[in-house]
Amino acid sequence: MALAIFELLGGIVLAFATLRDVFDTVVVPGGSRATLRVARRSVYLMLPLWKRLRGRQGISTMFAPAMLVASFVIWMMLLAFAFGLMAHGLRASFDPPLRSFGEAVYTVGSSLVTVGLSRTEATGGARWIVLAAGFCGLGVMTMAVTYLLEVQSSLARRDSGILKLKTSAGEPPSALALLEKFAAIRNQRGLAGVLEDGRDWCAFLLQSHAAHPSLIYFRSVGTGAGWPAALGALLDLALLVEHCLDAPELHGRAVLLREDGTHMAEQLIALLEMEVPPEPDEGDFEQVRSRLAGAGYAVRSAAECGQAAAIRAGLARLAQALADHLGKPNAPLIPA
Repeated sequence: MALAIFELLGGIVLAFATLRDVFDTVVVPGGSRATLRVARRSVYLMLPLWKRLRGRQGISTMFAPAMLVASFVIWMMLLAFAFGLMAHGLRASFDPPLRSFGEAVYTVGSSLVTVGLSRTEATGGARWIVLAAGFCGLGVMTMAVTYLLEVQSSLARRDSGILKLKTSAGEPPSALALLEKFAAIRNQRGLAGVLEDGRDWCAFLLQSHAAHPSLIYFRSVGTGAGWPAALGALLDLALLVEHCLDAPELHGRAVLLREDGTHMAEQLIALLEMEVPPEPDEGDFEQVRSRLAGAGYAVRSAAECGQAAAIRAGLARLAQALADHLGKPNAPLIPA
């Protein structure tokens, strides 16, 4: 009797913890705060191994989908185990009575996946266990489909910005390459739109990826170095426009982009509990200034442009930390 009560209570606690983890991960913005943290623990366990196997290629397009599917499989297995404990604790309430724990898991598992293969009929309190298992299984599978649709929508919006930047800034993207491209096609006025679009992209990335951290690890085919490199290129662009170009009409937009991009990177780094690497090379800003002048831009003095070097060292650390975490290259200041 005591063992049956222990199984019943243990199953209830495990089912509640699992459902709370699913709800926090899929529905509540900001990721799971529950005890289990299945999705986050799966990523932390597998990411180092995956990057080691892939080497310089970083994580593949299969990593995030595999971790997401694995998370839902683990959640369903935990629920089957939890309801199996409850059913085994009330095994006498089934007709015929359940003979083993494995049979109890099979009985509630058939209800959990909504196929109803079990020939055992539940009576008394066991009926509510079987019914609850069916509702929970249906709810988890519904949330899985809804979450996948949201992931696809968020990725489409994120990757459209990456592809636009890739077209004009090269691969991996470089702010200097973008400025030279806009000068070559005589579209310097279009830089205002790039800065505004960059702010919108950073704001969207922060909102979506902080709300659902699994999006951080999704990578689409054709996006090259990925979103950390795109962020690095946008931060470099803001810095060059702010300190190296003599373009007062763009100055305010560049400052806002730099602040928004920095805030986004800091928030995601804090969310992932990452260590920021030492400051990288500041870059040859004299060469940057020379190339901008050669492209036809009105440039500021060497001293004014040189002030950007120390600032870039701090900003590049943020983008580099995110790129290293995903095993991808960061945006170079000077394109190869």
